Amino acid sequence: MPRKIKDYVLISLKGMGMGAADVVPGVSGGTIAFITGIYEELINTIKSVNLSSIKLLLQFKLKDFWKAINGNFLLALLSGIIISFLSLAKLIKYLLEQQPILIWSFFFGLIVASAIVIARKITEWKARTIIAMIIGTAIAYMITEITPAESPTSYWFLFLSGALAICAMILPGISGAFILVLLGSYNYILSSLSSFKIDVIAVVAMGAGIGILSFSHLLSWLLKKYHNMTIGLLSGFMIGSLNKVWPWKETISTYIDRHGVEKPLAQDNILPSTFESLFQQDSQLYVALVLAVAGFLLIWIMEKYSPEESQ
Repeated sequence: MPRKIKDYVLISLKGMGMGAADVVPGVSGGTIAFITGIYEELINTIKSVNLSSIKLLLQFKLKDFWKAINGNFLLALLSGIIISFLSLAKLIKYLLEQQPILIWSFFFGLIVASAIVIARKITEWKARTIIAMIIGTAIAYMITEITPAESPTSYWFLFLSGALAICAMILPGISGAFILVLLGSYNYILSSLSSFKIDVIAVVAMGAGIGILSFSHLLSWLLKKYHNMTIGLLSGFMIGSLNKVWPWKETISTYIDRHGVEKPLAQDNILPSTFESLFQQDSQLYVALVLAVAGFLLIWIMEKYSPEESQ
């Protein structure tokens, strides 16, 4: 059944949700796509930008090209993502600096709910599915334990950062923004978005475009051939990523960035009571719990009232 204007408005809103998630280290836009019922359509749409569709474009068969790449869906979704990137970058950066415990608590609730929602998509629990989930959890946990680097800001590295981050962004549970944190590019790219540095944005976007076109084919194949194992792996990614978004942390070591600002290098998760005794600060435990529950309920409500995956 052909989509109406309101359907595309809804897709744009889902894109805004994906964009907002991808700005945050630890939260994946792929998760939002998954729970709002557009994930497989997104992967198949990206995969459709191939030699056959490009040939239609070069032959100026624009209508056929637009139909081949599911253009209306892609335009609506990308519009939402871009609006979210440009409008929320400054806000997210401010909140992470000013209220880290409360914001990470909200994200923690989001990810717990998302892991449950994704695991519910598994149609048959076999040993290999459980093993895939355990492997996904271990991989994500190990990634979160890697010490972030202070990276160069040259164009080639920004291109590579964009390519690697976009692959993570379309995986539920693996945050593209967190990959940028590990590469040491996150703050620079976020600041570039906030100040609208065209050259940096263009280079990162080119890397992202090439990365996503390559990776989407592999992911689409895995979902078709090994659906339950792939979903198990993805839900494991989300469980393992909870290590990164635990709100109460003790900084073990720091580094000085290129602007002369001291930044955390290695951090350990600690209990709220330990946080209070170490830093003589309020752990904000009760407000944090409320926000974690709010994040959990937000995902639950989105999943409950979202349509089934459709093409």
